[in-house]
Amino acid sequence: MRKLPLLLTVIFLITGLLAPALHAAGTADQAKALVEKAAAYHKANGKDKAIAAFNNPKGEFVQGDLYIFMMDENCNTLAHGANAKLVGKNVAELKDADGKLFMQAMRDTAKKGGGWVDYKWSNPATKKVQAKSSYIMPLGDGLFIGCGIYK
Repeated sequence: MRKLPLLLTVIFLITGLLAPALHAAGTADQAKALVEKAAAYHKANGKDKAIAAFNNPKGEFVQGDLYIFMMDENCNTLAHGANAKLVGKNVAELKDADGKLFMQAMRDTAKKGGGWVDYKWSNPATKKVQAKSSYIMPLGDGLFIGCGIYK
């Protein structure tokens, strides 16, 4: 009977230590594909339906740790699949761990046709600041969407 508590303790320790490693992180290809799917949805359904779909945490635009966010040209958050508290907030002055104004960099990247923006951000799975990259795509009318991955 003494072995059972010891065994359970070992199992809890191992699973606790491995949990971040077992966390299914999205890939760059998956993030880009999700952004392209979201852009097509926006084009087919319009801004208002897209915002509602992108804000749905249980919808098709949230896949594991991947989610769509949508911003206007002033970096006002219109949709955020992982954090509804950011919707309606201006994040233009948001800085990463190195002081980079990464939301402004995303806006500027969208104005140039889209692409990847690198920055450092706290990973909710590991609780550590890590390199992150978001794929950005312009939607027109000063709007852009993105999806990020931890590297």
